[in-house]
Order: sequence, then structure tokens, then C-alpha cells
Amino acid sequence: MTHTFTMTRSVDRPFDQTVTVTRAALAEEGFGIITEIDLSTTLMEKLGVSTPPQVILGACRPQLAHRAIMIDPSIAAMLPCNVVIRQVDEDSCVVEVFDPDEMARISNDDGLKDVATDARDRLVAALDALAQTTQED
Repeated sequence: MTHTFTMTRSVDRPFDQTVTVTRAALAEEGFGIITEIDLSTTLMEKLGVSTPPQVILGACRPQLAHRAIMIDPSIAAMLPCNVVIRQVDEDSCVVEVFDPDEMARISNDDGLKDVATDARDRLVAALDALAQTTQED
């Protein structure tokens, strides 16, 4: 399933390892994790439904967030950058990130394009690092 508003990579690792390497790849690009939602546990607790392991990491690079909200304060509603890690099977996962370019399109403020491009470049580098570490192991 292809989405135009997300960037996705398949990772040949178990879920817990994928979460660990994703955190490291994001940190390498200057993102900290400010929120974490264990979606599968939440759905079990609230709805009694079982789903494969899935976590949403709220990744933030404060410099970019600050620049974005100075340009358009309403952009805060789209922060932090959500990074979803979803188990496909025991040895593989999907890592999916909201594409910051969509943020710039929604805002209609040309000043946000530079911020979105910077964030996108960093997130793509983090995603690409996941693919590289998978291939090297």
C-alpha cells in the first residue's frame, strides 16, 4: 500500500531491534523522542483487540520545530514528526514517517518549505540508515 503522505522502509529485523536501531538513526540526525505510544498495547487495553506490535515515536528536532512554529504557529498541531514501527512478521518490520513536505503544502507559507526540506532530508537519511544497517548485519 503506497501513501503519498508517508515515507516507508522495510527492515529485516525483529521488532525490538528495529525500535532500537530506529531510535539510534533518528538520534544520529538530531531527533529526540519526546513521545512514545505503544499502539498495540493501547488497542488491547481500550478495545480488547490484538494487533501485531506497533509503536509510534514522536520525533522532534527542536531547532526545526521552533523555526516552523515561528513561521506558522498552527504547524504545532502537526508536531512532533510521527515515526511508526510496525511488525510484519517475527523477522521484519515496516518503519513509516509522515512526510514533512506535506506540512509545507498544508500551510501555504513558502517559508515553511526550507524547514520541511531540512526535516525531510534528515528523516530520509535516518530511514536510509535503517536499510543500510539491515544489509550490513
